[in-house]
Amino acid sequence: MYGYTCEYCDGVVKEKLVKKEVFKHKTGFIMLENVPVGVCDKCGYRYYHSTILQRVEEIANGKRLPERTEIIPVAQLG
Repeated sequence: MYGYTCEYCDGVVKEKLVKKEVFKHKTGFIMLENVPVGVCDKCGYRYYHSTILQRVEEIANGKRLPERTEIIPVAQLG
């Protein structure tokens, strides 16, 4: 699935298993665990397979239930 040239530099996109990856969605944030991500070995740009983005969309829209919900601390700077 990966192994192609990065569109931003001349690096190679390689698969990396990421323990936690947070995605911003218009309804909020979705965190997926143990996600195979394409990462450029030169600039670090991340590439996501369409199945990953579909899963985020399903969770965000309530079509698929998350395994759990986590609470994060929020503070203002200053």
